[in-house]
Amino acid sequence: MSAAPAIRTRVLPALATAGVLAALAAGGWYGYRQLAGQPIAHVTFAGDVARIAATDLDAFARGWQGVASGNVSLAAVREAARRIPWVRDASVRRRFPDGLEVTLEAHSPLARWGADKLVSTRGDVFAASYTGTLPRFAGPEGAADLMAHQYPSLARALEPLASPVSELRLSARGAWQVALASGLTLELGRADLEARIERFVAAWPGIAARGVETRHVDLRYANGFALRRVSDSVPVSPSSDAAKPREAAAPTQPKPKKR
Repeated sequence: MSAAPAIRTRVLPALATAGVLAALAAGGWYGYRQLAGQPIAHVTFAGDVARIAATDLDAFARGWQGVASGNVSLAAVREAARRIPWVRDASVRRRFPDGLEVTLEAHSPLARWGADKLVSTRGDVFAASYTGTLPRFAGPEGAADLMAHQYPSLARALEPLASPVSELRLSARGAWQVALASGLTLELGRADLEARIERFVAAWPGIAARGVETRHVDLRYANGFALRRVSDSVPVSPSSDAAKPREAAAPTQPKPKKR
């Protein structure tokens, strides 16, 4: 038996297999070209959709409908989705043959920042319209993240005063100040914030019971605080007679250094 028939026996099936694979590849490429040429017809949304205006979602969807699938970059769709008001992040995937699914993560508002921006619970500053009641943060540029993380513990410590925070301020030197909806302003300084608030909160019922009216309290003393009434400032120690209101008295302790 010659070698030629044996070679033909091996070569012919291989050629046939290669031909089939080439045909499948060509068919696959043709199918891909057909799909890539189809325009986007459907854009669906998932995730935090309820927090985002339906008009903004509709406008976003219309912006992609009719675009050829092959010309759509998922990264570009994601970046466009992140520019929708209230959207913090987004993920995108294709829904063949002619759809896109966009999953949205929305900001959770915590406070107002500046004239027209908001701060999220994560400390992100973003532009969006909000009609609800929120405290206002005021601080140096870039301080929103620190303020968002400090705010919850301060708000919890202040709860016994039964007045929500209306404004939280942070100075360029790192000193904190809280203004309450009742009109009371508390100077907290730069350290031991919760401990200072707790000391004041413990003494406040007794002070209020004696009819002391104040709009400003300085908590930066080592063992007490100072109440400001009209034009005078009276240092107060919760464990001494200094907590009793006086009509006109000079401070019995030196004015505290800001810290």
